Order: sequence, then C-alpha cells, then structure tokens
Amino acid sequence: MPKASSASNTEIRLQKLIADSGVCSRRKAEVLIAEGRVAVNGLVVVEMGTKVNPNLDVVSVDDKVIDLASIEKVYVLLNKPRAYVTTTMDPEGRKTVMDLVWGVPTRLYPVGRLDYLSEGLLLLTNDGDMANKIMHPRYEVTKVYEVKVFGHVNELLLEKIRKGVMTEDGLMKPKSVRMIEQLPNKTWLEFRLAEGKNREIRKICEAMDLTVDKLRRVAIEGLTIQGLPVGQFTFFSKRELLKALGMNEDGERLNNRPAFVSIKKTIDTRKATKMVGKTARPADDRRYQGFRKDKYYETVRSIKELDAIKKTEDAALMALPTRS
Repeated sequence: MPKASSASNTEIRLQKLIADSGVCSRRKAEVLIAEGRVAVNGLVVVEMGTKVNPNLDVVSVDDKVIDLASIEKVYVLLNKPRAYVTTTMDPEGRKTVMDLVWGVPTRLYPVGRLDYLSEGLLLLTNDGDMANKIMHPRYEVTKVYEVKVFGHVNELLLEKIRKGVMTEDGLMKPKSVRMIEQLPNKTWLEFRLAEGKNREIRKICEAMDLTVDKLRRVAIEGLTIQGLPVGQFTFFSKRELLKALGMNEDGERLNNRPAFVSIKKTIDTRKATKMVGKTARPADDRRYQGFRKDKYYETVRSIKELDAIKKTEDAALMALPTRS
C-alpha cells in the first residue's frame, strides 16, 4: 500500500477523490479500485479503505492522472423523454440520455436512474460527491413523481400503499401518495420518495396489482422541470443547485429546506368515482396487466386484430340483402 500523507486532516477516501474528479460515481470508483485500475503515487491500490491527500498524492485511473484543480464542475438538468436509456452507453445500441446533452466540454454522468420508459427530471454532472449527496438515503432527499395507472383507484388502495407494501425486495413505503387527476379509464397519482430505491414505484405498483401507463419525475426537493420542454436541458451552478436542494456545502439539511409544491390539487377518491367511465375497472384488476411493458405491444396488437375482425364482420352484415 502506498505511503499515506502525514496531514491526516486533509485526507479523503480514494473512491471519493475519484468521484469528485468526475471520472465516475463513487460506487463505480469502488469497482475500479477492486479491479486494480487505480494507482496512488505509482502503486496499484485495491484496498477500499485507502485514504489520500488530494494536495500531495498522485492518483491515476487507467494510467491517467487525476488533477482535481483543473476540473470544472458542471451541473445539467434534463427533462428526459421516454425511450432513452439512463446511461453513458448502451450495448444494445439504444439512444441514451447523453445523446440529448450537447456542447459540454467534460464527461458527465447521470445522477441515479430513470428507466427506459420513464421520463422527467434527470441530473447529470461530473461532481461525484454531489451525486452521492442526492442519491444516498442518509441525506433524505425527497423526489416527486407523477404516475398514471390503468383503472380507477379507491381510498382503501391508497391507504395500503401509504402503510408500506411488501415487495420481492422487502418493504417499500413512500413518504406520501395522493390522487391528482381522474380520467375516464386511468388515474394520475403523485408519489413522494425519500430513499429512491431502484424501480421503487414500479415495484410498489406491481405488488399492488397496479399497471403503470406513464411515470415521470417532476422534482427533487425544490428542483423542478416546470417550464423545461421534454428533451431539453439547462445548466445550474453549484450554488443554485445546493439552494434548490436545501443543502449547505457539506450536504447538511437546512432548516428552511425548499419543497416542491404542485399546482395540482388532491382529488377526493369518493368524488373521483363519479368521474370514471362506465367501462372503467378498479386499478388492481389483473386484466390490465396485459398492458405492462413486457406484454404491452402484444396486447395492443391483439386488440387491433379483434377490432379489425369486428369491423369486417359488421361490414359483412351490412352487405347482406334486406328482406322486403
């Protein structure tokens, strides 16, 4: 192991230094260290607890020296469309969110994930430490999502979600969930999450037999995509970002932390029942599961085929001669 600096009060963990440099996230940095791709003062380091002094120690990743002083931190807010992968590259050749961000002279990384069919607010940055403050549950950063599900939702179902739902990955409980719009055959819900586990909302909905039609993230604390068109992005300074997130420079929560206030009022589930179409079914009706993403196109194709057959039969009946 390389000799550590004597100035222990300025030492930081190796993976944090790599993340702060914008090379990758802190979690990915740990993978690079384990793979033997990181060196300190010319010696390869594989120990995860290694600390370094950014002012004295020379750190390199894949033989490229990291110079923290020369790296300008960049913060981009993107309104992600559907059908884009939240990654820097995709082995399947699909479009990634990086295809939407242009004119940035440094390499950026997405902060967290929105899956392929999800849309909305996505941060991209080369500041690994800031990314960690947004993603780590310890900082309790609230993320707000609007979710459209098939069918109509009653108060009993909402209460079950609020109490927490047992999924294949354990208990998942949102900070809050409410109805914000009732359509004839679909319902818009607003979820607020603190932990932001992988695919948390979709897993909650699946466990409750709900089928998601659309999912978009609209805010992270006081940061919102309101006014930002789908597929477009804008830049933030670190000071602006910290203010919107209600944090100080150390990521500590401020007393007057801003919160996203939606213009959409809560819909009374009892009144919403009167708004649904005559053919609408409860949201947990398992017949809606044919519209889940793994079956969606097959289901739509079957519906179109049945409609075509019905139209053909109707046309044939109309063509029959009438009796005089």
